[in-house]
Amino acid sequence: MYNKFFGFRSNPFQLLPDPEFLFPSKVHQKALTFLRYGISSDTAGFILVSGEVGTGKTTLIRSIMRELKKDIVFSRVNNTRLTSSELIAMINDDFGLDITGKDKTRLLHDLMEFLIEQYTRGNKAILIIDEAQNLTPELLEEIRLLSNLETDKAKLLQIILVGQPELRDILAQPELRSFRQRTTVSCHIHPLTREETEQYIFHRLEVAGNRHAVTFQDGSIDAIHDFARGVPRIINIVCDFLLLAAFTELMTDISLTMVEEVIQDLERENRYWQTDPGEAAQETPASSCDPKRTEREHEVYRKKKKIIANISSAEKLLDFTTYKHRAEMEHKYATMDERLNEMVRKIQDIEGRLNSGQD
Repeated sequence: MYNKFFGFRSNPFQLLPDPEFLFPSKVHQKALTFLRYGISSDTAGFILVSGEVGTGKTTLIRSIMRELKKDIVFSRVNNTRLTSSELIAMINDDFGLDITGKDKTRLLHDLMEFLIEQYTRGNKAILIIDEAQNLTPELLEEIRLLSNLETDKAKLLQIILVGQPELRDILAQPELRSFRQRTTVSCHIHPLTREETEQYIFHRLEVAGNRHAVTFQDGSIDAIHDFARGVPRIINIVCDFLLLAAFTELMTDISLTMVEEVIQDLERENRYWQTDPGEAAQETPASSCDPKRTEREHEVYRKKKKIIANISSAEKLLDFTTYKHRAEMEHKYATMDERLNEMVRKIQDIEGRLNSGQD
């Protein structure tokens, strides 16, 4: 909606893992280097990429997949809550093999023949398993056995595991010692620093088409970083709301007050970190690992769209339990309702002007 106003070709803070927007932080560059090394090696064992929810693991993998040469074939598994037979079937299916009516034994036979055929053609086969923290120890052992498919000089299947920090805890279990010993490339994606958060924001603005679309006043980026704790996905959510708020006011300045208001609304709706303010200062980003967070963030985005479509009630933006007195509650409700209606009127007015300008 605001792309035309700010001069963007696309939404700079979309939640989709678009490789075009990959920010080359030090840790992301290191991870890319490790991935390139592991993929180019004929003898490397498992490649492990871990990181908190929203730190850019999927974007990183999609970026490296774009670099793959024509002599590389790959299978990618995203659903890891499955049985052993379902896992093999999913791998084969993504490699393009027929899986209809075949049991596990036949599936493994077909996979072996496919990998040998690719090797004789000079191709390299790569298996990428996302959300690997959901794999059971039994499935991890199954994957380890797949890594045994090899010739005297090369692996027939290169395996990349991508997951949240719990994956490392799972692999630390004594019964997975053999798996750990076969992991030759390992990297962890940390959240962004304060300086990287600022660079990240302007990087995305530039990729979208206008690095100078908005001006961040003193303290505003500090507030964004502190709330998001350096997690790119949450930075995107905050900045998307900020651009929408600036658009409705026909402004290009992002003030600290505006950031604080957006953060308060997001906190009331979603409680991203599920902590009190005092606890948030002590808790490290790596200690938060809620598998439902992605679902909550998409819910935020959907609710923003409802607001744009002229939501008639401000009830969902208020946490009534925080107000002890009914009079105060009603006053805040009325104020928010007026604010939302005014926002909608301004959006409609702006859209009318833009459409008139096109005509």
